[in-house]
Amino acid sequence: MPDDLLDRLDTQARANRETRSGFLRRLAERELNGARAAQRAEVKALLEQALVPEGLGGDSARLIREDRESH
Repeated sequence: MPDDLLDRLDTQARANRETRSGFLRRLAERELNGARAAQRAEVKALLEQALVPEGLGGDSARLIREDRESH
């Protein structure tokens, strides 16, 4: 890591009254937890898009009925 970045890390860690290691650990946990939260939100959004208002079959039951009635 560049010295100037280490200096900034040390300055912030001291301001937070923690060690550099503790500061880096907290940042890493926050980043990883944020990434997990973003993944959960993305999966939830995809699942919501997949849900069909008329139930699991969606329009398929209606389409099958219409097809049967047309014969």
